[in-house]
Amino acid sequence: MNGDVHFKEIDYGFEYGSATVQRMCSDGEKGWVVMHVTTPRAEIQVYVTKTGKLRVFDYKNGGELKCKR
Repeated sequence: MNGDVHFKEIDYGFEYGSATVQRMCSDGEKGWVVMHVTTPRAEIQVYVTKTGKLRVFDYKNGGELKCKR
């Protein structure tokens, strides 16, 4: 692995390469969390349920991406 990739901790997340990952909000009672991932060319929101289901919203295309396993 190349050690030259940018990494920096920031408030509520981190920068890794050209990506910025930040926690946005959560609900301790219901167990869900929301994270935000941005790059110079894209922006998504990741919603994770207590059971591990993912919902990904793509801001560029204005809709939810379907996650298949």
